[in-house]
Amino acid sequence: MVSRLPYGVTPEQPGEGQESVWDYPRPPALEASTKHLVVRFGDVIVADSHAAHRVLETSHPPTWYIPRADVHESRLRRSSARSTMCEWKGSATYWDIVGDDGAVLEAGGWSYENPTPSFAPIAGALSFSPVSLTCELDGEVARPQEGGFYAGWITRDVVGPFKGIAGSWGW
Repeated sequence: MVSRLPYGVTPEQPGEGQESVWDYPRPPALEASTKHLVVRFGDVIVADSHAAHRVLETSHPPTWYIPRADVHESRLRRSSARSTMCEWKGSATYWDIVGDDGAVLEAGGWSYENPTPSFAPIAGALSFSPVSLTCELDGEVARPQEGGFYAGWITRDVVGPFKGIAGSWGW
């Protein structure tokens, strides 16, 4: 358990097979996974993988990174969205997602093409948010973090409270 919790935060107790996001480290850790991830834009499969990585950071549900080899390149195009900077991973590149019907989700995914050394295993891998896409983890549809800024996947195997809820800005 984190020794210094933000004022007023009471972590949920994890049950059998669950993890508390309050036990995740800061700075964040990177962990390889063989769980089955599927990302859909409408009915179109954008990515399907058993070789993803997850980023684990205090107060956040995991953010998942899928190797480029497991992403359907025909569904991606480089976005005109400006790059952003993560203090841990480096400079992000954004990708638009293209559907069968020509629909486009602008900046629907992102990658770190040249991440910091600690995150080198996710170079070129793509991450997707369950806000606008259907993101599945071992068949369970992930719920997005509240607040619209973060992109963690909330599933039944993680408990919070999660950063992004009202009053969590300083966490």
